[in-house]
Amino acid sequence: MEEKGKKLGLINLIGLCVGGGIGTGIFIMMGSGIAYGGRSIVLVCSVGCIYMLLAFWNSMAFGSMFVIPGGDYDARSMVFPPLLTGVAAWFQIASAFVLAGHSLAITQFAAQLWPQINNFQTPFAILVLTLGFLCTIRGSHALTVIQNVITGTLIISLCLFVAFGVPKVDPASFFSNADGGFWRGGMGGFMASLSMMSFACMGTAAMTSMGGVTKNPKRTIPLSSIIATAVVAVIYALIGYVASGALPYEEVAGQNISVTAQAILPHGLYIFFVVGGGICAVASTMLGVLAYMRSPILRVSDDGWLPAVFKKTTKGGYPWVLYVVLYAVSMIPLVTGLDIEGVVGNTMIPTMIINFIMNLYCLKLPKQFPEQWEKRGLRYPKWVWNLCSVAGSIFCVTIIYNLFINLDTKAAALCIGELVVMFVIPLITLKMKWVSPERLAAHKQETIQRALADSNTAD
Repeated sequence: MEEKGKKLGLINLIGLCVGGGIGTGIFIMMGSGIAYGGRSIVLVCSVGCIYMLLAFWNSMAFGSMFVIPGGDYDARSMVFPPLLTGVAAWFQIASAFVLAGHSLAITQFAAQLWPQINNFQTPFAILVLTLGFLCTIRGSHALTVIQNVITGTLIISLCLFVAFGVPKVDPASFFSNADGGFWRGGMGGFMASLSMMSFACMGTAAMTSMGGVTKNPKRTIPLSSIIATAVVAVIYALIGYVASGALPYEEVAGQNISVTAQAILPHGLYIFFVVGGGICAVASTMLGVLAYMRSPILRVSDDGWLPAVFKKTTKGGYPWVLYVVLYAVSMIPLVTGLDIEGVVGNTMIPTMIINFIMNLYCLKLPKQFPEQWEKRGLRYPKWVWNLCSVAGSIFCVTIIYNLFINLDTKAAALCIGELVVMFVIPLITLKMKWVSPERLAAHKQETIQRALADSNTAD
């Protein structure tokens, strides 16, 4: 179902991408990235944005060729066999876990200003999560307006961090490895840091589901991702330069960047940084995820993986049942005591597995859909297209490996269990005929025909 209201333009989508890119990861994971790679975090941050853009290459590729209101799920159902379609469907539901990580991060930052929150972390995190879902009621356009206001505040905060921090860094010694501080851990440390920061750098590409509410989507969606990636890469490099260079390694390794902020900013600006930077960054990511999740889950219900009640909407097109269920799913990590690192690992590894498969499928798209290839929104040469598809798959495998080997035993067991469930449930569902393969095949053709028709209308 297409959402009613104004269509989003390039500026709207760039704001959503930048807000989604500069979020939880850069504030929470920066210290872990520094711990593995030292001051080379400045390269990790800038390279990581491009790295993750390619890891999510399939989102860019499909968005350039098709208008797909159902987003990544529709794109996957166009090429996946029934079992993998079911895996993708259940991953869409499980991905709501990441919202709990956002609410926990906001709670941590708020506790730095009001330590008494530490006594009520779970209720406060639930309150934050509830407010995030309430922001979705007015639809995607209203959500992007809120997102852009938050993103503006966030950028001001980060500019203050960089402006006050750059003079505190000695550029002559920063790039020196004499103290082991720049290339700490060698290439292994760099790759571990890059994989650790993947969560921070992934928010600028996955906007395929916004096609139904975007002007000229086949050009606007991929172009906004590219521009936002360049913007975020520059911002991240500057943040990494200050975060890793203003204080000794021992003081910042494993810590979020508020430690550096407290050391370089006057007290009033430090408070503004924690609120406008840390809290707003995480909030912007949460809102971006909430906007992105809407259309794919509706399509999951259309295919029969979820009951039809999921498709119920208000008169304005708001899928209230969907968001109530996602709210309940995102509450699970909070009530079970899962920490942020556990949430990140259990979200990123399944994501990269699915992206790995999808990036390889992109190699077939030009031949499978020659007309849409000729009408693609951005005119990539075919050799660039193929190179990006293969490179994106390789990057996914690298991220999976480095993330998994750095999980503790409990988190690794949870991740394996999650993957087993994601495969077993659709297998049982298909075996018991609760979801009909014939129905999936019919829906697959409908999705392809709708994507082709919507794409032709958008040309």
